[in-house]
Amino acid sequence: MPERILVVEDNEQNRILIRQVLAHQGYEVLEAVDGLMGLAMARQHMPALILLDIQMPVMNGFTVIHELRNDPEIKKIKVIAVSSFAMKGDREKALRAGFDDYVTKPIDTRTFPELVKQVLSRNQP
Repeated sequence: MPERILVVEDNEQNRILIRQVLAHQGYEVLEAVDGLMGLAMARQHMPALILLDIQMPVMNGFTVIHELRNDPEIKKIKVIAVSSFAMKGDREKALRAGFDDYVTKPIDTRTFPELVKQVLSRNQP
């Protein structure tokens, strides 16, 4: 059974790219177009990992991670922040907010699968 990954991203082109890269690696990919939908899908599908855009309509990534980390049912799901922000301190801000890791856009399709694999393997029994 392939590991399930939820991609929460409002930009269709980014979702397509991420879906193709992850599907090629053998993951089952679910998609949400905004944070509210992503939160509902996380509760419904319990993915192993969420790739969560920071800037989205309806509910941004920082609000979503706050909700995730405060919900006992889903707080242990691994979450990688996906952001177009690449300024000094942005990664640290995301990690302090509760993200497990941070990746900037545009996604580097060569290194991205390894990051996903690393985050999924953290704290495995």
